[in-house]
Amino acid sequence: MPEFTEWNALIEACQNCRACGLCETRTNVVVGVGPENAEVLFIGEGPGENEDLQGEPFVGRGGKLLDLALHAVGLDRRRNIYIGNSVKCRPPKNRDPLPEEQAACAHWLENQIALLNPKIIVCLGRVSACRIIKPDFKVTREHGQFFERDGRLLMGTLHPAAILRDPRKKSEWFADFVALRDKIQEVCDHTELADPAEFA
Repeated sequence: MPEFTEWNALIEACQNCRACGLCETRTNVVVGVGPENAEVLFIGEGPGENEDLQGEPFVGRGGKLLDLALHAVGLDRRRNIYIGNSVKCRPPKNRDPLPEEQAACAHWLENQIALLNPKIIVCLGRVSACRIIKPDFKVTREHGQFFERDGRLLMGTLHPAAILRDPRKKSEWFADFVALRDKIQEVCDHTELADPAEFA
């Protein structure tokens, strides 16, 4: 059984967490966003500056790019997917979260997964993929592949920040979203895809 069986209790407890040093420098705890019955869960690495200020994951430049890719395959963070992070507080200067910070925060993500019970988990970037899928996950080589564990499908893909750094990878990144859309249509029961938008 998860520690918290109600979303409101989980969110309140998470917002008051002081389990690691990241609590000392945060502005907001970034718990996650999306419908609480979503069948698809996206997991990023940790909040950046914009996310820390606004209290929502993926709201900076990378978040805008992510939303474009999602909308191009009929997905939307308000409507049919949930987005969270491996750690809920911003690491200083947007560095990768340390292993001990990830470990201190792991039970929040585990509780979110237990409450959502998603059919598909998508890891955005190396940090979350190595924690959720397998420790030696190679995001440049294994992105877009589906792995099955405990009745769930897991997929890793490039972090939006990596696409901003190297736009040449945009087409192969978007191919992962197309594969995800096809898999949603295959395995999900109530995820309604919206009319797709153009991915420029």
